[in-house]
Amino acid sequence: MHRPFSALAGAAIALCAAAAGAPSQAQTQTQTRWVMATPYAEANFHTRNVRAFLADLEQASQGRLVVQAHHNGSLLPMAQIKRGVQTGQVQLGEVLLSVFGNEDPFFEADSVPFLADTWAGAEALHAATEPFIRARLERQGLTLLYMVHWNSQGFYTKAPLTSIEELRGTRFRTFNNLTTRFAELLGAQPVTVQVPDIPQAFATNLVGVLFTSAQTGVDASAWDFARNFLDVGGMRPRNAIFANARALAALDPAMRQAVLEAAKRAETRGAAMSRAAENEMLEKLRSHGMAISAAPPAMQAQLREIGARQTQDWLARAGEDGGQMLERYRALVSR
Repeated sequence: MHRPFSALAGAAIALCAAAAGAPSQAQTQTQTRWVMATPYAEANFHTRNVRAFLADLEQASQGRLVVQAHHNGSLLPMAQIKRGVQTGQVQLGEVLLSVFGNEDPFFEADSVPFLADTWAGAEALHAATEPFIRARLERQGLTLLYMVHWNSQGFYTKAPLTSIEELRGTRFRTFNNLTTRFAELLGAQPVTVQVPDIPQAFATNLVGVLFTSAQTGVDASAWDFARNFLDVGGMRPRNAIFANARALAALDPAMRQAVLEAAKRAETRGAAMSRAAENEMLEKLRSHGMAISAAPPAMQAQLREIGARQTQDWLARAGEDGGQMLERYRALVSR
């Protein structure tokens, strides 16, 4: 698996160097070139934030660190990005962290349904989990740079949805282990489908219900296959942006500090972009004729009951660290 990618990464780096022209001897000694792999489309707010981060980084390092980014899974699919950064095949990567929940429960804490289904809850969970996630990534040879939330989640359906009973027996699109279990607890049949394949999955009746953010709905042109979006909050999963720890340590102190400071700015900017995108994407869905609504109170209560069950399941897997994190999270939420 690594050999074909190594050739591809080598070609990408060579193309970057060729595009820059033949560097002088001084440039060769002082300029560092990295490669980054990201999984989302150019228009997605996560990708736009990454581009701003890299531009900021180049400016802050006075052009001494230049990063060639490959978006939309064009260099590596999401499932391979984390490994690519760990092995040093690329120096920077972005992933939906919960995709790697099989490796460690803390990677999927933000995707436990209805554990943190408000912005205040999502921010408290971010503060409570960040030290645990950072430590786990460090043990894997990765340095966490920043994390950014997705928007709230909801159900995309053809007909209006008013109760969880209407989801029983449906073919339900999922994207990680927790959403798969969520579908099962709803009585639905989980089907894992990646974002680029969502329209085709609906067209062929592979799935009939989509549970995801307004942003992903826009990315997938959900109005082509669904008429209704029921916004339930659910959770706000995070994308994690990290660096190969050895590559970062190899930078001189000033350049390394530039990376870390640019990352702080990217996290702040990304949080604002995510909040703005939540409303903007809902309006975009509405502009294409989709009906936007909130879940009836009784349905929301049922969903939270399922979430409470999944929280206990997560805690059983996360052990003592999980208990400490949840205690910290609940203390932050109660302030």
